[in-house]
Amino acid sequence: MKIYLVGGAVRDQLLNIPVKDRDWVVVGASSQDLLSKHYIPVGKDFPVFLHPKTKEEYALARTERKSGTGYTGFQCISSPDITLEEDLLRRDLTINAIAQDTDGTLIDPFHGQQDLKQRVLRHVSPAFREDPLRILRVARFAARFGSLGFYVADETMTLMRLMVADNELQCLPAERLWSEIQRALAEPTPTRFFEVLRDCGALQQILPEIDALFGVPQPEQHHPEIDTGMHTLMSLTQAAQLSPSPLIRFAVLTHDLGKGTTPQAEWPRHIAHEQRSVGLIDQLAKRLRIPRDYHKLARNVARFHTHCHRAFELRPETLIKTLEELNAYRQPEHMDAFLLACEADARGRSGFETRPYPQADWFRSVLKATSSIDVPALQAAGFEGKALGNAIHQQRITLARHLRENHALNQQPTTP
Repeated sequence: MKIYLVGGAVRDQLLNIPVKDRDWVVVGASSQDLLSKHYIPVGKDFPVFLHPKTKEEYALARTERKSGTGYTGFQCISSPDITLEEDLLRRDLTINAIAQDTDGTLIDPFHGQQDLKQRVLRHVSPAFREDPLRILRVARFAARFGSLGFYVADETMTLMRLMVADNELQCLPAERLWSEIQRALAEPTPTRFFEVLRDCGALQQILPEIDALFGVPQPEQHHPEIDTGMHTLMSLTQAAQLSPSPLIRFAVLTHDLGKGTTPQAEWPRHIAHEQRSVGLIDQLAKRLRIPRDYHKLARNVARFHTHCHRAFELRPETLIKTLEELNAYRQPEHMDAFLLACEADARGRSGFETRPYPQADWFRSVLKATSSIDVPALQAAGFEGKALGNAIHQQRITLARHLRENHALNQQPTTP
């Protein structure tokens, strides 16, 4: 029995980046061999065990045979006769098909080290084509290592395009699609994920609402980049710089979906795109079974991001109504996510990337100033039920009006 460190741990060591998890492959052993050493079986589809002390995963060397459609249509074959090279052959990318012996020796039959040096994401074998999920995995690795300059090999991109053309992605369940999207949004350069998917044609099948934004113009005076799809990816880049949260990044990704449905006769204007965006987000959330918190923030950003951009122009009545509809008084902790998404949108434009966004601080100031209503005093004055809610609403408006007047006064130039 021989044990090798494999996959991401070896890859990340060679890239000099922190190793999060270590996976091992066991050659020349059976399940009974590991059980006799008190390894804990956890694999459902193939023999995987947890080390009795470290709890790291140890998988028996195996090969795979396509037995059906989709990413689950495989028959896994494991036996003591399967070699390390045969096990590595079934992996997705050459950079993930490097093993390390216990003495530190690297086993690299598919030249993964060379591809690491050249920053290439290249498939190991034609068997790559049998698993459509690998299209999304390649795109996700591009998002993970985008800052290091990794790109998809031409032959791998060609293979991915053929898989898309064969409608292989239609076999993937919504949960797996969303899982990959969510993980990609958390990567350092999430825009690369969507760029790779668009390059191979997968974006149109997986996220047609996003794909529809490319080629749709916007007013040049507000959007020098003009193209709505480019603006969306630029905004996502800004979101990645402002926050590591995939929740915020998803809201930014979907904030302008309605512009993809604007009639061409109305271009480059996009009247009422906010409400159309909300409807498309609802459609997307239902199709991919997106979690409620992602859905809620995305709806709020789509609906109210233009209100936030015009914060200093809003009437006190409109400003308070916006805060109330955002549920900011009951859940003020959610406001930061909303405001960061709006800031990313504002900065996601050519020439606007480093501009300050004082609208966010203004929203915070108004929320803070209007959150200290003396509700017991209103109740003592006889207000209750709907009348109490109206009284609180009116007091908030009054406080917002005073704050706005003071702000305007402070903006007046002083007399020399």
